[in-house]
Amino acid sequence: MALDPQQALAAFSPGLPFAVAYSAGADSTALLLACARRWPGQVRAIHIHHGLQDAADVFESHARTFCALLQVPLVVRHVHAAHAPGQSPEDAARQARYSALAQAVQTEWPEVQDIALAQHSDDQVETLLIALSRGAGLPGLASMPAHWQRLGLRWHRPWLTVHGAAVRQWLLDQAPETDFTPCWIEDPSNACEQFTRNRIRSRVMPALAQALPGFRDTFARSAAHAAQAQEVLNEVAAQDLTQIGVPPRIQAVQQLSSARQALVLRHWLRVHHHTTPSTAQLNELLQQIANCTTRGHHLHLKSGLGTVRRQGAFLVWSAT
Repeated sequence: MALDPQQALAAFSPGLPFAVAYSAGADSTALLLACARRWPGQVRAIHIHHGLQDAADVFESHARTFCALLQVPLVVRHVHAAHAPGQSPEDAARQARYSALAQAVQTEWPEVQDIALAQHSDDQVETLLIALSRGAGLPGLASMPAHWQRLGLRWHRPWLTVHGAAVRQWLLDQAPETDFTPCWIEDPSNACEQFTRNRIRSRVMPALAQALPGFRDTFARSAAHAAQAQEVLNEVAAQDLTQIGVPPRIQAVQQLSSARQALVLRHWLRVHHHTTPSTAQLNELLQQIANCTTRGHHLHLKSGLGTVRRQGAFLVWSAT
């Protein structure tokens, strides 16, 4: 069941002080304002300047003005997110953003252990639909978690149960009290239908709302079920990885069923090398492992952003 922004925030219990990722758009503006009111003096803001569009300087200037108005400390970080071969520009920007957020906190406010992000239920549905369009497995269908740990910090999405329209309406209701108009900036890139997410937002979401009025809540439940199932699979994969070792012993991998081989190898690459093979890459790797019946069998395959190869009795991965 969808909550309003105030109800959702009442269930949010970050360690204090904490930081809010603040883009100067409507969603993060609403989150920053709501948090600053609930925890006065305990909130910090981090603005990431991507330099990907001409409006980036305007966003930064706006963020500085609004944070000064709220008396919220602000740190701005500039990033240049060049994408690697085979990596989407959006994924490169996202990875650079998370790294910059973590570095800003750890450098400027080492006492901060928690970062809040402003994604809401519409963002969750869009993420799920993108995953479906790409034929994703359970990790993709689980979409965005509400809480997780990464880069030595705790990350939170307190508004995943809140509809996007409710977030914006709440912010519009508060705008006269802020004495700062407009209190957010519309990102011009949101109107560019070159990006899959924007096409889903402008074309698919309205159609779903008409055909299935409760789709935001039901889709979110499906994502939650997928996330729960993935947790169980992660536990199985971790147990199997303990048995086959790190780096994995080829003969031990061969003793597992093909489904568990795929599961444990994905887990090994993700946890120990921070990369994920495509379905085609993983299927080829499984076939090559099955063929490793002699000492002389050669194995050297692209996997994620690197290469898996045979080194004696073991599988090893190295960056390309």
